[in-house]
Amino acid sequence: MSPRTARPRHYLMCRPAHFTVDYSINPWMDPAKPTDTDTALAQWDELYALFQRLGHTVELIDPLPGMPDMVFAANGATVVDGRVLGARFRYPERTAEGPAYADWFRDRGWQVRDPEQINEGEGDLLVAGDRILAGTGFRTETAAHAEAQSFLGREVVTLRLVDPRYYHLDTALAVLDDDEIMYHPPAFDAESRAVLERLYPDAVLADADAAKVFGLNAVSDGANVILPEAATGLAEQLRDRGFTPIGVDLTELLRAGGAVKCCTLELRR
Repeated sequence: MSPRTARPRHYLMCRPAHFTVDYSINPWMDPAKPTDTDTALAQWDELYALFQRLGHTVELIDPLPGMPDMVFAANGATVVDGRVLGARFRYPERTAEGPAYADWFRDRGWQVRDPEQINEGEGDLLVAGDRILAGTGFRTETAAHAEAQSFLGREVVTLRLVDPRYYHLDTALAVLDDDEIMYHPPAFDAESRAVLERLYPDAVLADADAAKVFGLNAVSDGANVILPEAATGLAEQLRDRGFTPIGVDLTELLRAGGAVKCCTLELRR
């Protein structure tokens, strides 16, 4: 097995200063269950510090009042070769996040396109080498895939999600390296599973136990894979493939249906 090589990454994150669950737009959210903002902040701070210890650059966008899900920076845009495809959210509770993230990029000189179709950023548009794996079924419209392909200049592969618990692609699939992924097959329809089997015959397959603790909502730098610490079986599979899994505790953010990848938007120059 050839050694894995970590490549320095550039991320955008948002502190969960206003984190709470006061509405429900996915099966994980229950406003009747109390949340603890201080715990969310402490867990997020550990992830932020970990990325920096691993040698990655992390920039921050200011959290805005009234946007409790803004912590999930991955949903804010898709960034490829210096071009930023902004996000357009399905639910009104998150609509204001799209312009907030777009303004951050514009203020720093990035080339930004305001989307015409509903897309929820890297929640559903995952860059894998020269292609973009694109989810649909619950949030991002299929029409947004063509828009992404045209603007970002990468082949887009459509994948349909069928389990509402895994409402974004990044809850059911993670990119490990340019040509390697891990995913939970039951989260996809039969046609999409066939596509994934053809493109990635040696993919890491995650079972239900790994999926339900959001083990696939992970971030890889090509060698280190940061994932929820409860996904112990998945971590063993990754270790067997030569990766270094690093478990983190983001259980408070999981109350809103997010974990490592949801908190992390990659900035690709």
